[in-house]
Amino acid sequence: QVQLVESGGGLVQTGGSLRLSCATSGRTFSGGAMAWFRQAPGKEREFVAAINWSGGSTYYADSVKGRFTISRDNNKNTVYLQMNSLKPEDTAVYSCARSRDIVWSRYQYNYDYWGQGTQVTVSS
Repeated sequence: QVQLVESGGGLVQTGGSLRLSCATSGRTFSGGAMAWFRQAPGKEREFVAAINWSGGSTYYADSVKGRFTISRDNNKNTVYLQMNSLKPEDTAVYSCARSRDIVWSRYQYNYDYWGQGTQVTVSS
């Protein structure tokens, strides 16, 4: 089994920064693409960012492009999401997910394992 545990969420003011981490245990971490999704209250879960197995290719939702950066450290079995210039509309529960594929995807059905999520709240 694969377990994913997110951390790093919290309360931050508009314009601030947070760095989320997702620690993975279980199956080989380096073999799968990873992604971050988020779900705001009353809304469906949406794609935020994804990274391929090696870390050499990334993809972002238009709403976070230029502000968020996804990265991974396969030696530490961890994926990160650096979030800068945060806005109130970024408020959500952020979850990481792991795919069995080596190439990233923006679609939830491509991800087999999910973390419980970490709350990010951006105050105006």
